[in-house]
Amino acid sequence: MQAAEKTPKQIVAALNDYVIGQDDAKRAIAIALRNRYRRMQLSKEMQDEITPKNMLMIGPTGVGKTEVARRLAKIVAAPFVKVEATKFTEVGYVGRDVESMVRDLVDVAINMERKVQFKKVRAEASRNADKHLVKLLVPGVKKQPNPQNQFQSLMNAFSAMQKGQDPTQQQADESEEVTDNVRDQRLSVKEQLDRGLLENQEVTLKMDDPKQTVALNNNMMGQMGIDLNDTLGSLMPKHKIKRTLTVKEAREVLIKEESEKLVNAADIYHDAIQRAENTGIIFIDEIDKIASSGQKNSGEVSREGVQRDILPIVEGSAITTKYGTINTDHILFIASGAFSDNKPSDLIAELQGRFPIRVELKDLSQQDFVRILTEPNNALLKQYMALIGTDNVHTTFTKEAIERIAQIAYDVNHETENIGARRLHTILEKLLEDILYEGPDMEMGDITITEQYVNDKIGDIVANKDLSRYIL
Repeated sequence: MQAAEKTPKQIVAALNDYVIGQDDAKRAIAIALRNRYRRMQLSKEMQDEITPKNMLMIGPTGVGKTEVARRLAKIVAAPFVKVEATKFTEVGYVGRDVESMVRDLVDVAINMERKVQFKKVRAEASRNADKHLVKLLVPGVKKQPNPQNQFQSLMNAFSAMQKGQDPTQQQADESEEVTDNVRDQRLSVKEQLDRGLLENQEVTLKMDDPKQTVALNNNMMGQMGIDLNDTLGSLMPKHKIKRTLTVKEAREVLIKEESEKLVNAADIYHDAIQRAENTGIIFIDEIDKIASSGQKNSGEVSREGVQRDILPIVEGSAITTKYGTINTDHILFIASGAFSDNKPSDLIAELQGRFPIRVELKDLSQQDFVRILTEPNNALLKQYMALIGTDNVHTTFTKEAIERIAQIAYDVNHETENIGARRLHTILEKLLEDILYEGPDMEMGDITITEQYVNDKIGDIVANKDLSRYIL
C-alpha cells in the first residue's frame, strides 16, 4: 500500500510508534491527510473546489506538537518544512519574507523528486560510473601536445560546455592514448571491479567544489525566487577539486554526477512543484507569538502585519520560485502555539478562519512520562542504553526507577517551567552522567539503575527547589 493511501487508523497506528498520547490531535491530523488522498480521486473540477482543512494545534511546549507533524510527513512521504512564525517580518522590514517558507517547501520537494528520478536511472549511472573508475585506475598514455590541434581542442571543449558536459574530462580523454597494454589492463580491472575486489583501493578524482554550489544556491536572488545558477554557471567555469577516496566512495560520487546527466531537470522541477502543491505540509510554529493582545503597541502592529502577509499564502496564491510558479491552494498548513499569554481569538479574524480544525494537546501526566521513556521506537531509555552499550556496558532500569524518573520530571515541570517531555532529557543526562563518563574505562560490566540509585543521584537536587530550577 502506498503511503498516501494509508487509512486514518493506519496513520494513527504509525504515529503511536513515536508519539505518546494526544489521541485527539492524531485523529484530526490523520483525517486531514486522508482527505487529501480522497480529493485526488475526484474529478479535476471538484478537486479545484476542495481546499485543505488547515489545523491549529494548541498546547504547552514539549507535549508533541512538532513531533506529530514531523512524523506525519515521514509516514506519508510528503514534502515538509517547519518554520518559526517569529522569524518572519512584515514586508518592508529586514528579515525573512513569508513567501520563503513556500520556496523552502519546493526545495524539499525538489530533493525528494530528484531521489526518485535518480533511483530510476541508478543502474545505467552505475555502469557509466564503473567505466569512469576503470579509466581513473588505469589511465591512458599521455600524448605529446600538438600545437596544430590546440584550436580543435578548444572548440571541442566549448561544444562540451554547451551540451552541459565537463570540458576538462573531454580534454583529458583527448590527451591520452589507449594502447593495447592499457586496454588489457582495463579489462582486468573491470573484471575485478565487477567482482567487488577493489572496493577499498584508493583513487583520486576531480569533482565539483561543494562550496561553489552552496554559494550559488544561497544567493539573495535565489531567496526571491530568481535563479542565477544557470547564468552564473555559464559565465564562470565550474571549479573542480581533487579528492582521494576509496573506490566504493568514489563510485557514489560518480553515480550522482552520471545521474545528473541522465535525468531531465525540467521534469524534476515540474513533478516536484506538483508534489509540493498536492501533498506539501508547512508547519508554522509559535504562531501565538505573532498574535496581538489587548492594547496595541508598535511591536504588535508589526506582528499583525506578519499575519496579514501570511494570510494570502494560506488562502491560496501563486508564489514565484526559481523552479517555477507554485500555487498554495492545496498545501496543508499546520500552525501551533502554546497560547499561554493570549488566545487563538487574538489572531486576526481572517487568519483564524483559515484554520478551521482546532485541537488542544493535553499536558503530559506522570504515566505519560513512563510510556515516553519505554514505549516509542525511539524511546529515551532505549537510546541511552544503546549509547552506553557501545562501551560494552549493559544497562537496565528497574520498573520502580522508571516510575521515579517520571515522577521527578512531572514534579519539576509543575514546580518550575513546564517544558513537557524535554524535561526527561535533562534528568536522564544528569542521572547517567557518571556512567557516561566512566563507561569507556570500565570496558565491560552490567549496571542496574534502581529507584535508590535515582534518589541518590538526583534526589537532593529535586528536594532543593532553588537548586532544581538551575540544574533540572
